[in-house]
Amino acid sequence: MTISDARYDATNDQPPSGPLQGVLIADFGRVLAGPYCTMLLADLGATVIKIESPIGDETRSWTPPQRAGESTYYLSVNRNKQSIVLDLKDPADLLVAKELAARADVITENFKPGGMARFGLDYESVEKVNPHVVYASVTGFGTAGGSDLPGYDLLVQAMSGMMTLTGPEDGEGYRSGVAVFDVMTGLHAAVAVVSALFHRSRTGEGQHVELNLLSSALSGLVNQTGGYLLSGSVPSRLGNDHPSIYPYAPFPTADGDLVLTIGNDVQFRGLCDALGLAGVADDARFRSNALRSRHRDELRPILTQTLSGRSAREWFDLLSSRGLPCAPVLDVSEGIAFAESIGLDPIVTSGQGERAMPGIRNPMTFSRTPVDYRLGPPSLGQDGQAIRAWLEGTMTSMSESRTEEGQPA
Repeated sequence: MTISDARYDATNDQPPSGPLQGVLIADFGRVLAGPYCTMLLADLGATVIKIESPIGDETRSWTPPQRAGESTYYLSVNRNKQSIVLDLKDPADLLVAKELAARADVITENFKPGGMARFGLDYESVEKVNPHVVYASVTGFGTAGGSDLPGYDLLVQAMSGMMTLTGPEDGEGYRSGVAVFDVMTGLHAAVAVVSALFHRSRTGEGQHVELNLLSSALSGLVNQTGGYLLSGSVPSRLGNDHPSIYPYAPFPTADGDLVLTIGNDVQFRGLCDALGLAGVADDARFRSNALRSRHRDELRPILTQTLSGRSAREWFDLLSSRGLPCAPVLDVSEGIAFAESIGLDPIVTSGQGERAMPGIRNPMTFSRTPVDYRLGPPSLGQDGQAIRAWLEGTMTSMSESRTEEGQPA
């Protein structure tokens, strides 16, 4: 099975160049997990039509901050897409949505379980008229016992155990500074979609792929969930310390914190040499990682006293020159500036004219099929007229099927 022949792309003057060129995605997702997934796929050349309700994606109203009156939250995860407003409760708009579903190579949605079925847009309905479709559904807690629970990232951080691992050892649990499980689930969804498309290219078979935030969270907790399952030990908060490695944490310097990530005995000896603490590496309490972890309360003040004599940047330059892993703690603006200073070119501009927007570069690089940034994030419904014109006169596939079944179109 090849990518479907019926194409819509409002950017014919700037055709996509990525590895997913020619893939048409009908994106019913909103907020973060779904939109992040489809933005990644759009960066890779897929044509993504974002279907929005008359009030738009919720994140359009999530402010501050703003850029020219628009939510930066929304703008950060919706480049390279085209927007059409469809009220699925309106029969005419629902017909347009069904036609898009009938033509799409991929459908993504993160309605609560059963939400798409209310409109005849669930996988079972769409698959009857588009048997080759790859249909990706994202929920918060799956479709069984957790189907009625709302899928907010913070709820998953609380219920997965994440908040018992984050924050000060003796204080309250903290949420992550970003909706980490939404992002992680979006990444998992992108991998699932590409895998299903590859399977389709070999067999012609479409399929339904399902993801949920809690499963992504439990998988993403890796050594913490693994440690519990394999040893029976329930992990807890250690502040900025690592449960298994030391020194692996931020340490104060003369002007700010420096993170050390010393993962083995050779690195620890090198650190001690660089700090002028050669004898410490031979101390019976610190000769192995297991011993250092056990005696971290005794090792910490020794390291802190020495590190306080220079700035974080001075230590970073010195230790990095010796191949020792460390980093000053930077804010977001400093982190972007550092990426620029080492040639990563983190900032790209998507789109042209008044919809041109700066954003963070897609982290994937391809030698033959480069990522592109042809479209800025769309304003609400800005491509609706063009999409409807493309469909005009050809809206037959799903409507005919529904009529044949004796159901209203």
